[in-house]
Amino acid sequence: MSHLDVIGTVYSGLFSRPSQPRLRPWLERLPSQLNEVFDVARNGNWPAWRSVLADLPEISASEVDLNADCIFIDGGCSEEVRTRIEQLLRRLHPWRKGPYTIHGIHIDTEWRSDLKWNRLKDHIQPLEGRTVLDVGCGNGYHAWRMVGGGAELVIGIDPTLLSVVQFLTVRHFAGDFPVYVLPLGIEDVPQGLRAFDTVFSMGVLYHRRSPLDHLLELKACLRSGGELVLETLVIDGGAGQVLVPEDRYAQMRNVWFIPSCPTLLSWLKRCGYRNGRVVDISKTTAAEQRSTDWMRFQSLPDFLDPVNPALTIEGLPAPIRAVFIAESP
Repeated sequence: MSHLDVIGTVYSGLFSRPSQPRLRPWLERLPSQLNEVFDVARNGNWPAWRSVLADLPEISASEVDLNADCIFIDGGCSEEVRTRIEQLLRRLHPWRKGPYTIHGIHIDTEWRSDLKWNRLKDHIQPLEGRTVLDVGCGNGYHAWRMVGGGAELVIGIDPTLLSVVQFLTVRHFAGDFPVYVLPLGIEDVPQGLRAFDTVFSMGVLYHRRSPLDHLLELKACLRSGGELVLETLVIDGGAGQVLVPEDRYAQMRNVWFIPSCPTLLSWLKRCGYRNGRVVDISKTTAAEQRSTDWMRFQSLPDFLDPVNPALTIEGLPAPIRAVFIAESP
């Protein structure tokens, strides 16, 4: 399977969607963007991952449940075929977002992403008929849940090619749903597109060197009156307080700004959003993020102070995550 095969078979339905004219400026340039990213010379792992995609058996799904906490896909297959599928899925280690059950194989991912979804799903605008962008979507777990919630079209973007290959694998077994994960970043979305009814940015803001620029990029993707759903790390504190780690945070190198909730609300207001509000604040625990057989590297329990789990191993406040909702003017 060449990258042109992937682009032509998986994404062709996106390029020609007549019901999203506001997306046209981006859709017209997407084929060349994807061709560049999937170029073998630019990613040495792509040939091995491509062989996984090429070897996936063709099994039509008789049951797909996108509203279950564990996304469920089944079509019936022999034990021999199931074993082969599991071998291929494990070649895409590590699986970070999920969980999934595919033809009887339970993928116990590092993150219980369903917990995050359940914290926010009752606070957002109903997704029925909406065009949605999911920024930093990983392998697309939440994007599948958005389609399960009735979205007309969901586009996820994530520059991590392994995550995109995992999405393509799930989509191979699930079938043709209006959900696409693109190996792109927010900077690849045309400026001022203003095309989406809802934009999600979950677990991204603290990785951006300029958080206000990220908020402005997200706003530029939203139509007037569209909804931003933002999930990020926060600290306890009042207006103006923000943590700027000097080096690592919970062993992550690329964490730049962790604001208090009042500070982030003020950033949203400064960037022109309306009706910004906090709908959930939750401590991250090992029930939500941990090592598993499908993600065998270190995870949250290894990143906390073994004596005082209220601190990271760097002595900083342990992870607290909050969900914010705001409207585009």
